[in-house]
Amino acid sequence: MMSIARLLIRRVVLLVALLAAVFAAIDLLPGDAARAVLGRDATAAQLAAKEHELGLDRPLPVRFLEWISGVATGDFGRTARGRSIDELLADKFPPTLLLGGLAFLVTVVASLLLGGWWSARRSLATRFLQPTTTAAAAIPEFVIATLLILVFSLGLGWLPAVTITGRSGFPAGPDMLVLPVLALAIPQIGWNTRVVRAALLDSARSPHVESAVLDGLSTTSVLTRHVLPFALPTIVASFATTVGMLLGGALVVETIFNYPGLGAVLAGSVADRDTSLIAAVVALTGVVIMAMLALADGIRAWASRGRI
Repeated sequence: MMSIARLLIRRVVLLVALLAAVFAAIDLLPGDAARAVLGRDATAAQLAAKEHELGLDRPLPVRFLEWISGVATGDFGRTARGRSIDELLADKFPPTLLLGGLAFLVTVVASLLLGGWWSARRSLATRFLQPTTTAAAAIPEFVIATLLILVFSLGLGWLPAVTITGRSGFPAGPDMLVLPVLALAIPQIGWNTRVVRAALLDSARSPHVESAVLDGLSTTSVLTRHVLPFALPTIVASFATTVGMLLGGALVVETIFNYPGLGAVLAGSVADRDTSLIAAVVALTGVVIMAMLALADGIRAWASRGRI
């Protein structure tokens, strides 16, 4: 328990360091939020007033400490254009969470099924899955998204290429989720299928599994009681890492499909040099990733106790 707590503290410190790096990186970019908001025709006096309003005339460490102290109380501040960041994230993060959650579910189910089939029927599955999973894992999400649009939207006309937002702020129809979910899930399915197969094969070679087979236990019993518990920590760790990849990829995929999530928010915040908004998006996604990693740590600890 203490080791998990120390690991959690270490991850929180790492997240704070990452947020500090985001502040520094945005500060090094040409231009600033005052110029981006007021435009090229703004006078020097207007720029100076806006910079003072946004706190840009203060040292970077002071701005970061003020912002991070507000985050600790649940206040992300306001955007460079004056909108509450809390309200903006409340509007835009749920659709991104829906997209990433569906892609994660598809990834888990497909990877377990394909990895299990590959480990059980090696010669047949290897001819198909070896090149397929390698290609899927290597191709970026935006390339897969483009190919899916060309085939299923422009070519066959089965699915829409652009997302229309309903009154709820979510896509107007479930068919608009299919291509974005597949664009996110396919690379992760390719990677995790290989991880699941390797973990199952490595666990199946353990002496206790051979003993269980020699004792005449059924295939189902050997798999559920002797193979999966030993393979579970590796598989769970891979799936936990996948969460970060899915959230990062979602920001790109959302832009391609005009999806109503954090992707457009992040693109606009970069254009506005809006440091607080960019850092808020990073902080929110970082918290979700940390929560999944903590869950994975708990599952691995439970599985490890089951081995003893």
